[in-house]
Amino acid sequence: MRKKVEAAEGPLRKSRKAWAGRFGEETDPRVEAFTTSLPVDRRLYRCDIRGSIAHARMLARRRIIDRQAAAAIEEGLLAIEDEIDRGVFAFRPEDEDIHMAVERALMERIGPAGGKLHTGRSRNDQVALDVRLYLRDEIDDILKGLRVFKKTLVSIAKKEIGTVIPGYTHLQRAQPVSLAHYFLAFWEMLDRDEGRFRDCRRRLNVMPLGSAALAGTSLPLDRAYTARLLKFPAISANSMDAVSDRDFLAEFLSAAALAGMHWSRLCEDLILWSTEEFGFVEIPDAFATGSSLMPQKKNPDVAELVRGKTGRVYGNLMAMLTVMKGLPLTYNRDLQEDKECLFDTVDTVRACLAILPPMVQGLKFRRARMKQAAGGGFSTATEVADYLVRKGVPFREAHGIVGRLVGSCARSGRRFEDLTLSELRQFSPAFDRDALACFDVSRAVNGKTLYGGTAGETIRRRIREIEGT
Repeated sequence: MRKKVEAAEGPLRKSRKAWAGRFGEETDPRVEAFTTSLPVDRRLYRCDIRGSIAHARMLARRRIIDRQAAAAIEEGLLAIEDEIDRGVFAFRPEDEDIHMAVERALMERIGPAGGKLHTGRSRNDQVALDVRLYLRDEIDDILKGLRVFKKTLVSIAKKEIGTVIPGYTHLQRAQPVSLAHYFLAFWEMLDRDEGRFRDCRRRLNVMPLGSAALAGTSLPLDRAYTARLLKFPAISANSMDAVSDRDFLAEFLSAAALAGMHWSRLCEDLILWSTEEFGFVEIPDAFATGSSLMPQKKNPDVAELVRGKTGRVYGNLMAMLTVMKGLPLTYNRDLQEDKECLFDTVDTVRACLAILPPMVQGLKFRRARMKQAAGGGFSTATEVADYLVRKGVPFREAHGIVGRLVGSCARSGRRFEDLTLSELRQFSPAFDRDALACFDVSRAVNGKTLYGGTAGETIRRRIREIEGT
């Protein structure tokens, strides 16, 4: 049975909660264990302390608390931060979350003055502030990682402009393209990812402190001053929205999911290309592993793990959206579940961005194998059709002519390169001697000079544009 507690003062309690005045019984230990978020949200401690120091300075500036109390609060908070940094801070089981752990330690350290810190503030707007501060910093680091990855892709593209590979649709050989063009395709994807993270950062960069529990406060806070201290360019305009909003988390998780999808697609290609069946690329030994049974194996485990971790990021996005979808205004304890989704995604994205650039930079390309494959599967058929179009043949007619030409070669086991001009003219009199040049894969690649195409001159122009931005 729960132990009855005297209704009056806290000293009669074993563990005094910040909200204990309303209750006549101690919290069941099973409830404490079930509801605590401290093992997860303790990583917010620096943001929590940063926000609390700004709040204390604002309270003193507005003469809501005296300057001596504010100074003692700030000194105490910095000492607590130092203890957590050094790993000597004593977290307690009864601490519900990082906010209560810090506040409890502050009051133990400086006495009643510590109780003034929470004036005009709720944990609802406090946690909303902490998560925004945290994610703002993390996005800055992610943006740096994306820029490194993008530079890596450009450096590879510069070296591989003349390398010809087969381009695929439906995983079937389609048309020859430049390897540089391939890697710049992922540069474009990462550039959009960078834009999405920047947009997310801009929208989350709004200061919610001062919203209190849900209705704001009657105390004369200076929200603009607090925002300046914390480098927020804007303050929230609706207190109910501010304490219940997690759109910015869902937006971040969505941006991370799209970025992960892009990295996963690159890794899927590298996994395929590194097989004996393709033989296009060799992954560096330092970024591969072996088999515990088969001595000959070299497994692309890093690429496979990036591909797999993308699924975790998707799961975190769906978890966040599901948590939010049925919540009535305003704050609900369900929102405690947002931290695991966020932190796991941040850790996953940062880990992938740390390992992908050096792995990709160290790839060894088997250029001769790539070019040989690029010429297979009648990959220059579209070039032949375009040749006929330039000779005045309607495209649909040209398409049919080349289709019959491909069918004939496939049945006889011949390649385009094996054909003579007289054989070509059996399919159309529009073929002339210069038609034979259409079968050259390098010529086919460099013929795509339209902006956005795979020609070498077009790629060089795009690289100049990229490096000029």
